[in-house]
Amino acid sequence: MRTLLTLFMILLIQLNAVSQPVPIVRGLQFTEGPAIDKQGNLYFSDVKAQQIYVYTRNKGHHLFLDNTGGANGLYFDKQGNLIACAGKARKLVLITPSREIKTLVDSYGGKKLNSPNDLWIDPKGGIYFTDPRYGNANDLEQDGMHVYFFIPRDSNLIRVTKDLVRPNGIVGSPDGKLLYVVDQGAQKTYRYQILPDRSLTGKVLFANVGTDGMTIDSKGNIYITHQKTVQCFAPDQKLLNTITFDAMTTNVVFYKKQLFVTTQAGEVFQINLN
Repeated sequence: MRTLLTLFMILLIQLNAVSQPVPIVRGLQFTEGPAIDKQGNLYFSDVKAQQIYVYTRNKGHHLFLDNTGGANGLYFDKQGNLIACAGKARKLVLITPSREIKTLVDSYGGKKLNSPNDLWIDPKGGIYFTDPRYGNANDLEQDGMHVYFFIPRDSNLIRVTKDLVRPNGIVGSPDGKLLYVVDQGAQKTYRYQILPDRSLTGKVLFANVGTDGMTIDSKGNIYITHQKTVQCFAPDQKLLNTITFDAMTTNVVFYKKQLFVTTQAGEVFQINLN
C-alpha cells in the first residue's frame, strides 16, 4: 500500500511540474527555431514570412531581420552571432548583431544542400545541422537527407549520418558527448555518442516520437515536440510529462526553468517549470 501511495505521489508531482502554456506571441504565420541570447531575449523564426523576431519581456516581440532566406532553426554562438538554417536559400548562415548575413556553407561534395532545418553548436564551436526537404523535391542534388557537422574555423563540412529518413530537430548534451536527432520521416528520436573527431557512433532508439524540434535541460531531460504536444523524457528514456497544445508544435527551447514553444499556427508559448 505504501509503495502504491509513493508511486501515486510521484506521478502527481510530475503531472503538476509545469504550468499551463501562456501565449506570448500570436498572429504570425509559422513560428520556429527559438533561441535565447546572453541577455535572455528570445529570438525565433517566422519561416513562411522569411523573418526573424526578437521577444523581450518589456517590449513584446518586434522584427529583427527580414528576407532571411527562409530561416528555420536558430542558435547563438559564443561570440553572440546568430547561426541560422536558411532552408529556402539552402544554406547555413551567420547573422551578426548588426544584422549582416554571411554564408557559412551551402554545398556538400560540390552539390547544393537540400534545405538546412535545425542545428546545435557543440562546446568547441562545431555545428551539427540537419538537412531534410519538405515539399517539392525535384531540385534535390544530394543522395538523401542527412546530418552534417561543420567546423567554422576551416570551413570543413562532414556528413555524419546516412541512415535517417528525414532528420529534423537536433540537440546535444552540455558536455558534448551525446547527440539527439529527431527523424521526422520515421516519427522517432535517436541518440548517438559523439566521438573525439566529432563523428557519431552507437545509434540507439531514444523515443518512439518525434515530429520536429527539441531541447535539453540542465538535468539532461529531453523535451521533444510531437504533433500537438511537447513530451519530456528523462535521460533513461522514461516519459516524465506531456504538455498538450491546440496546434502542431514545431520547436522548443529551455531557459531558467521556462520552456518557450513555437507552433505551426504562428504562436509562441511560455511554460513555467516548478
